[in-house]
Amino acid sequence: MKLTSQSFTDGARIPGEFAFCIPAAEGHVCLGGNRNPQLSWSEVPAGTKSFVLICHDPDVPSKGDDVNQEGRTVPASLPRVDFFHWVVVDLPAELRAIEAGHFSAEVTPGGKPGPEAALGARHGVNDYTAWFASDESMKGDYHGYDGPCPPWNDEIVHHYVFTLYALDVARCAVEGRFTGADARAAIAGHVLAEVKLTGTYSLNPALAAR
Repeated sequence: MKLTSQSFTDGARIPGEFAFCIPAAEGHVCLGGNRNPQLSWSEVPAGTKSFVLICHDPDVPSKGDDVNQEGRTVPASLPRVDFFHWVVVDLPAELRAIEAGHFSAEVTPGGKPGPEAALGARHGVNDYTAWFASDESMKGDYHGYDGPCPPWNDEIVHHYVFTLYALDVARCAVEGRFTGADARAAIAGHVLAEVKLTGTYSLNPALAAR
């Protein structure tokens, strides 16, 4: 399969209109456009009955001690973990593109509803659900797409990996509220093909141009 985007090119910076946060002169950051990027795919294998799309950031700090703390940085040497930004299953087999902003058009405090989604698909909860769990003004189940918002003091540029899976089943074996890890486990043994597209993003002024 081939996966492309009109919103960014593979290996290049993701524009702020597709990010949860963008740089700001005061307070370091402010809310971004948070639109889902446009995606198109082709060369789909025969026998495909549905698609799963997952976006994750593999560069998230494994410890939050230094995250967004004045006078400190998140060291590049710190071990990193996955953070899911978008989990969507049951995309129809005939689908070949997702338009920009179709699944997310702004930041929604408290999260977007789910799991039912457009195009007959279902959304899992992304990891902003856990991140905002103790924030009274933001907590909730964050279904669907919510874009980049890496620590503004991180020493490394973050990578956002969009992975499209072609499956041999029409419905992914997850029910109710599910996570990215749940979706990955459910599609094991059902993947006919997969393809990745990666964008980068940073809120650190020293790295933001990269």
